[in-house]
Amino acid sequence: MKITIILGTRPEIIKMSPIIRECEKQKIEYYILHTGQHYSYDMDRIFFEQLKLPEAKYNLDVGSGKHGEQTAKMLTGIEEILLKDTPDVVLVQGDTNTVLAGALAASKLQIKVGHVEAGLRSFDRTMPEETNRMIADHISDYLFAPTENSKQYLLNEGIPEEKIFITGNTVVDAAYQNLEIAKQTGNVLENLGLKEKEYFAATTHRAENVDSKERLVGILNGFRQIYEEFGLPIIFPAHPRTVKMIKGLGFEVPEGTRLIEPLGYLEFLQLEDGARLIFTDSGGVQEESCILKIPCVTLRDNTERPETVDVGANLIAGTGDKIIFCTRQMMKSKSKWDAPYGNGDSAELTLGKLQ
Repeated sequence: MKITIILGTRPEIIKMSPIIRECEKQKIEYYILHTGQHYSYDMDRIFFEQLKLPEAKYNLDVGSGKHGEQTAKMLTGIEEILLKDTPDVVLVQGDTNTVLAGALAASKLQIKVGHVEAGLRSFDRTMPEETNRMIADHISDYLFAPTENSKQYLLNEGIPEEKIFITGNTVVDAAYQNLEIAKQTGNVLENLGLKEKEYFAATTHRAENVDSKERLVGILNGFRQIYEEFGLPIIFPAHPRTVKMIKGLGFEVPEGTRLIEPLGYLEFLQLEDGARLIFTDSGGVQEESCILKIPCVTLRDNTERPETVDVGANLIAGTGDKIIFCTRQMMKSKSKWDAPYGNGDSAELTLGKLQ
């Protein structure tokens, strides 16, 4: 069996890293195709090195662009590579334009498609990711659902049960494996002058939050209330675009909120692991906080990770007055939930279903 692993964003590299390592361990023939959706492969090379992953065999360097333009470039490039270096199975992960292009190209060439992290639904079609994951699910041959909940969503949409496999989520494997690597490479808490459980961590990057005056001011007001009540600093690794929006709209960063430069993945994993509580609009961070037993408050109106809410690891706050209310609730958490995404053997289970 020969596998093509298609990825193009850092979250995909993170969640595919356990599958890549498992391919190496089992001596399965495979190669990595990097689309360059977020960054060029050259910029991501250091990321591969930090995670101790082999190099990508192919890279398309498509860069950013409008959804149609970006997807078309990837579709063309992926098709050319699959025609000359044909695998038995293509694996894609998640809900990006890379996933959509990879699944479409393989499906049209009659190459089997495996969708890692299948069956996630926010039921919000204004999110481009919702369209991507739905299409990928309906043209895939192997649907690797992380939970019973996601399997049920797929069954409800008419996907045959024999195509669906509950494997847990590779984010669990990745969190365990990569946290060990992170601890060997440095101590971000020491570098930032922080002590474990004596700070909050925050991240927000979604356009609907940072590009909206109303939602952004709601988040900042929430942070102000949190510091006034709990007295713990909020460490906020902020993308330059977010900082630009805060300044451009004339907002003040509230007392107690500490804007810092964006952190690398391994550094941020350590920051998450040491936090008292996490505020985020990221799906991946919701999962990681659940796995690491750190209470989470999600700065969105919905989530495609409802299992984190079901087990008591997460509350959906939106971006208004509910932030402080949800914070009060999660500060009482004893972090005794069972993570719903498996035991860290998702990569092994996934590859086992292909053989």
